Amino acid sequence: MNIHEYQAKSLLTKFGVAVPRGVPAFTVDEAEAAAKQLGGSIWVVKAQIHAGGRGKAGGVKIAKSLAEVRDYAKALLGMTLVTKQTGPQGRLVRRLYIEEGVDIRRELYLGLLVDRGTSRVTIIASTEGGTEIEEVAAKTPEKIIKVPVDPATGLMPHHARHVAYGLGLDGDQVKSCVKFVTAAWRAFNELDASIVEINPLVVTGKGDVIALDAKMNFDDNGLFRHPEVAALRDENEEDPAEIEAGKHGLNYIKLDGSIGCMVNGAGLAMATMDIIKLYGSSPANFLDVGGGATKERVTIAFKIILSDPNVKGILVNIFGGIMRCDIIAEGVVAAARELALKVPLVVRLEGTNVELGKKILAESGLKVLSADNLADAAEKIVRAVKEAA
Repeated sequence: MNIHEYQAKSLLTKFGVAVPRGVPAFTVDEAEAAAKQLGGSIWVVKAQIHAGGRGKAGGVKIAKSLAEVRDYAKALLGMTLVTKQTGPQGRLVRRLYIEEGVDIRRELYLGLLVDRGTSRVTIIASTEGGTEIEEVAAKTPEKIIKVPVDPATGLMPHHARHVAYGLGLDGDQVKSCVKFVTAAWRAFNELDASIVEINPLVVTGKGDVIALDAKMNFDDNGLFRHPEVAALRDENEEDPAEIEAGKHGLNYIKLDGSIGCMVNGAGLAMATMDIIKLYGSSPANFLDVGGGATKERVTIAFKIILSDPNVKGILVNIFGGIMRCDIIAEGVVAAARELALKVPLVVRLEGTNVELGKKILAESGLKVLSADNLADAAEKIVRAVKEAA
């Protein structure tokens, strides 16, 4: 689960992470009131969406008067902000964050994430703050500092000092950075986060190290332990189809391809998407119906797949262990009839009650292409989509 910048900063401050003072705003009047509350003569008006690159897209404005705060708030609220991460459709700006101005002397990068290669939480830091870390990794990988932390020991003082010295800090800046990294580490672990990203991490004129921006993602499997985090969810920032899938216990992620996939099991789903790519097309989604899906859930899954206008064909790939193939077949038939299916459909069934499942499909009167194995299924759906184009 993702949250907004101002929400991330609110959580991080509870663990001692230093951030500028700021106030969220949902209207122009609230934005002006926030600036008055903060005081000073310079404010930053920030669009709040679940995507990076807001500054380059015009979503972050520096205001030098209350009148400018109002003007920028009026311009940003209700606009569709298009960034590198939103895609061409962009995101509608519904909320702002009004923040006090900061005397910035250096911009750095700091992130904490789970490194799948080492199975350890790893601190990533760089002197190239304000730049996407992927870009830094591609162009100047030598400027990236990686500090894996042994789960048996947790974060030790030398880890944080290694980051501080690697960023070229000295004197009291080192102490400030060590305190910052330690606090961020606590927040990451105690809140079951999957990512904490501070970009940029800035050094102020006074030598303080603070988070000018903040991004936090959370492990959905840990949210039951953190109702205060779950309450921060903003469904306006999520795909409606993914929200609907979640209500029915389906794991669905929309992608940008043309072949819809319905599979049981995450590993099989990944393999299915890979082989679609191998045969020259692209998956339109990841959809795992799980091991105990009912006819009704399968029907809903079908509807969700077809709600994507980019879907030109569907591949159903089921290995029936706990999941029975006849249940899948009944759901596919019910959905296809209800939705008057017009795109090619390939079904590959194996496992429990497979013969009954194939019989249900064969006697349905639907135009269903049967496949013997995964490679056969991928080849047939890719060919069928091309022929139907």
